Amino acid sequence: MKLILAIVQDQDSGKLQTKLMKAKFRTTKLATTGGFLKAGNTTFIIGTEDEKVDDVLEIIKENCKAREQAISPVASLSVTVDTYVPYPVEVQVGGATVFILPVDHFYRF
Repeated sequence: MKLILAIVQDQDSGKLQTKLMKAKFRTTKLATTGGFLKAGNTTFIIGTEDEKVDDVLEIIKENCKAREQAISPVASLSVTVDTYVPYPVEVQVGGATVFILPVDHFYRF
C-alpha cells in the first residue's frame, strides 16, 4: 500500500478531485499555501494499493497543468525606492508535486 501526497494549484483542485472520485479513489483534501508565491494550493492525501499508483499519477498528470503567470517582484530592503522599478516577471506555476510513501499498516474504523 502507498500514501500519495499531491500538492496542486487551487485552479486544478476541483477538476482533479472530480476525476479521482470518478475513478473510485478516496481522497482527503487540505487547503495549503505555497512558500514561493504564497498562493493557495491544495494537498491531496490518497491511499491506494501499489498496483494502482500509476493510475493515480496518470489522473494527476492529465488534470494538473503548468502555466505561466506574471508576478511583481518584491523590493529588497537594500534597494532605495527611487531606483527600484518593479517589472512583472513571468514564472511557471501549476502542475503537481507528488510524494509517494510506503504504508506499513492501514486501518479504517
